[in-house]
Amino acid sequence: MKGVEFMELTEQVVLVTGASRGLGRAIATAFRREGARVVVNYAKNREMAEDLVKELGKERAIAIKGDVRVKADMDALFKEAKEQFGHSITTVVNNALIDFSFNGDARDTIDDIEWSAFNKQFEGSVKAALNTYQCAKDAMKENGFGRIINIGTNLVQHPVVPYHDYNTSKAALISMTRNMAFEVGKDGINVNMVSGGLLYKTDASAATPDAVFTMIEQNTPLQKVTTPEDVADAVLFFASPWSRGITGQNLIVDGGLVMK
Repeated sequence: MKGVEFMELTEQVVLVTGASRGLGRAIATAFRREGARVVVNYAKNREMAEDLVKELGKERAIAIKGDVRVKADMDALFKEAKEQFGHSITTVVNNALIDFSFNGDARDTIDDIEWSAFNKQFEGSVKAALNTYQCAKDAMKENGFGRIINIGTNLVQHPVVPYHDYNTSKAALISMTRNMAFEVGKDGINVNMVSGGLLYKTDASAATPDAVFTMIEQNTPLQKVTTPEDVADAVLFFASPWSRGITGQNLIVDGGLVMK
């Protein structure tokens, strides 16, 4: 089926998983700023999600609880979003982070890490992306348009801190992004990834010592630490008409720390 090539951001219904805080909150805010309708997904932080919806405006944003690892939760989420907005979800941002803190001093080393830690992150990255895609695919194929944007990390290319479980799950998500892009491009669905550097400063990076941020700033060409807003704007690009000819790509947003 030949797709419609692009859809203006104002026409899109965007699901941002894990949108109640941190990067997800910045992404949801950026999409709403550009006129999109936004589904603020959360798993635990109901109050924060509802506060964000109030900020964004209830006529164009809704908060829906759901664990991205549970297919039944995502089925219910997609159904409720369509009922609320009168249109199926067109754009999915797989952002949710499952129980992880960026604290290099407290990380599990390769000597003592257990497989359960890997499995938890694989479920939060790869299984979650599979669940949201399978819930979105029918409507996307029918419309001949879809955008899937996965959130990765520059630690795959430059593991200055070897978070073995998290980094490996995101490496797998890159492969999934490319394989999915190859298969569903004929249906008008573009699949890409945005990989940020360590973000200043979110709940997930709150445990990172200030000295680490200083080191990154000093060694980055732009002489700044990446912010959630920096990454959010790159996500907007992959949803926008300007990226209609791009799929299967991983865009690193870290001020030039990793050049690839």
